Amino acid sequence: MRKPVIAANWKMYKTPAQAQEFVTAFLPLVAGQDRAEIVLCPSATSLATVVAAVGGSGIAVGGQNIHQAEEGAYTGETSAQMLTALKVSHVIIGHSERRQYFCETDEIVNQKVHTALKHGLTPILCIGELLEEREAGKTEEVLLKQASIALKGISAEQAKQIVVAYEPVWAIGTGKTATPEMAGEAHFMIRTEIARLQGREVADAIRILYGGSVKPDNAASLLNQPEIDGALVGGASLVAESFAKIVKF
Repeated sequence: MRKPVIAANWKMYKTPAQAQEFVTAFLPLVAGQDRAEIVLCPSATSLATVVAAVGGSGIAVGGQNIHQAEEGAYTGETSAQMLTALKVSHVIIGHSERRQYFCETDEIVNQKVHTALKHGLTPILCIGELLEEREAGKTEEVLLKQASIALKGISAEQAKQIVVAYEPVWAIGTGKTATPEMAGEAHFMIRTEIARLQGREVADAIRILYGGSVKPDNAASLLNQPEIDGALVGGASLVAESFAKIVKF
């Protein structure tokens, strides 16, 4: 059995004070639940606040991005060592917004995955197709290409540490959501490709999350699909009560 992962991507929202308020409200709502692993991914300025606030709760904290280099003259970037120094355990890599607005390529995503694993961070590796790619019947082609390049040079043992997030770009922030069947089919494609690249044992072990307008009212129908192992939640993770309902789907 793969334990579900429910991760919150707060994107460019919440000051440290607001992040503290969220955690204070959220912890009592999920106290005692052990059905799913919970990961909160605040902006870089709130990481230290959230790490301290969730201390002892079992909730993990993730960064939203890292640079692929160890260190250097990369103004505004965050290194893996900076995250681990804050006791951050996860990091989102290859989110569609990073690909779209910051020109991250599949090759850069692969480099970041290598860097994260080297420093003991759990990558939450995002892949997904554009609307025009789905309408052109290229969903499978796009997903397999992104997965194969992202996992290039990754050993089977390393791959087991990765969490994959399928995020259809057309469903992010649009209010549109893939049907449970559409999402399940995409997850099956991804798992099949991982089996081809890394072997069936890895494919059966790796958690594949769904991301794309996940809300309390659609979480159960999505997360009860056998191929879906949790969710990467955007807007609905910004309110403690809303996110807690998804955690307890």
